[in-house]
Amino acid sequence: MNALISGIQQVGIGVPNANDAFTWYRKTLGLNVPIFNDEADAKLMTCYTSGEVRRRHAIMALNMAGGGGVEIWQYKNRIPVEPTFEPVLGDLGIFSIKIKCLDVPTFYTQLSSKEKKSALGASPENRKQFWLRDFRNNILQIVPNDSWFRPNGHLTGGVCGAVIGVSDIDKAIAFYAGTLQIDQIVYDKTGTFEDFAFLGADKQLFRRVLLRKSLGKVGAFGKLLGGIEIELVQALDRTPRKIFEDRDWGDAGFIHLCFDALDMDALKNQCQANGFPFTVDSADSFDMGEAAGRFSYVEDPDGTLIEFVETHKVPIVKKLGIYLNLKKRKKQTHLPDWMVATLGWGKVKD
Repeated sequence: MNALISGIQQVGIGVPNANDAFTWYRKTLGLNVPIFNDEADAKLMTCYTSGEVRRRHAIMALNMAGGGGVEIWQYKNRIPVEPTFEPVLGDLGIFSIKIKCLDVPTFYTQLSSKEKKSALGASPENRKQFWLRDFRNNILQIVPNDSWFRPNGHLTGGVCGAVIGVSDIDKAIAFYAGTLQIDQIVYDKTGTFEDFAFLGADKQLFRRVLLRKSLGKVGAFGKLLGGIEIELVQALDRTPRKIFEDRDWGDAGFIHLCFDALDMDALKNQCQANGFPFTVDSADSFDMGEAAGRFSYVEDPDGTLIEFVETHKVPIVKKLGIYLNLKKRKKQTHLPDWMVATLGWGKVKD
């Protein structure tokens, strides 16, 4: 079967102020290249916004060392709703995002003492890692990674994965591994885990499965985005709640996980055949402000929103009208490194 996705393109984060969020992610994690920064109406997302068209300000920021970006998402006509309870590990949805790191112990010591972070610990793979809260208390996991585009002086790169709470891991594996082809099972463990102490969950019983998809040879931006890690976590001694219970897409927190799509029609057929039909589909090239492409959404077995984007146009130097046009490109091989590197021309310097 041909590959349907390459890497993680971005994770959506709902915030009350996009500029403040961009400042934190830029200065703390080196996500300093705004691929787009614009306002628009989310006309096709009304099934997830209580039937109303919501205007938003969105900034998609990348770290050119490698990895996916963050799509910082701010309502312009509504205050984002916070959860009515504090989500805990095992609750259903995107609990944390994984940020790739060249040297986890060194980055740990370099972080400001003002940042909220766990002790430096180890994963079930016995690899150094730690938890970090962003300026709004969203939880990040800093993890080692061997897939890099061009290290640039920052010890961190972009997004390489997510920790997702599920109600039935076997059903979730059928979706993430069976349908999306993130199918290398790195570990499948049940018990209590010391590395969950910072989350207040080290005494609770969980089953956790880490799925991995290594960097392949396909995808125009495959070398930049790198491989994928999805960690599925199921609480075994309590009934989990939905993180976005009684809230809309765009409200506070991690709103979606977006994969770079290689063949949207084939992906749509695969999802449909496996019982995960597209719930949103722009159907053709859709103007996303400064960028353009076809996008779609599906839900995992617990309703977590997964986005796919087939990129058609990316701005390089907007002021000069320079764009990278991929719509007529027939090959799915990696773009030349020099061409991908032009995305970094819009870097914001502090």
